[in-house]
Amino acid sequence: MTKLEQDILQIENMICIIRGQKVMQDSDLARLYGVETKVLNRQVKRNLNRFPADFMFQLTEEEMQNLRCQFGTSSSDYGGRRYNPFVFSENGVAMLSSVLSSERAIEINIAIMRTFTKLRSFLAMESSLNERMGKLEVNSTKLFKTVFTKLDSLEEQIIPRLSPNRKKIGLKNEK
Repeated sequence: MTKLEQDILQIENMICIIRGQKVMQDSDLARLYGVETKVLNRQVKRNLNRFPADFMFQLTEEEMQNLRCQFGTSSSDYGGRRYNPFVFSENGVAMLSSVLSSERAIEINIAIMRTFTKLRSFLAMESSLNERMGKLEVNSTKLFKTVFTKLDSLEEQIIPRLSPNRKKIGLKNEK
């Protein structure tokens, strides 16, 4: 596995869905960019006008608890924090590249954007497959309905011709 593939896999594991958006936590992004979380957040606060609510938002206590349960992180992962973490949507992550302009930030931003694109293509492919499976199910239901209708009509034609004294085959239902 190449370094890029390892980075993308690591990034995929950092993306979670909160409030219906795919987001990444400030601490995960700081780790990727090689800076402290407080440095990343300080740069964001200095440029708040670049981060509207659909780019970045702060987690509520309930969302933090749900995230801990989802990932099995201990409270020590958030230990020492005075504030709940910020999370960044895909657009927010893209905007970070204009706030953090180191070479590392640029490389990581490119990898993150590729990961979000890959996830979008997987979701589109999954949606397409679900649609195709639905159509296949409808078509097979119609086909079976036709087959059973034909079998029923054949049974109606054949059974009256059979001798009533014929020996029946199969298991006897003894009560």
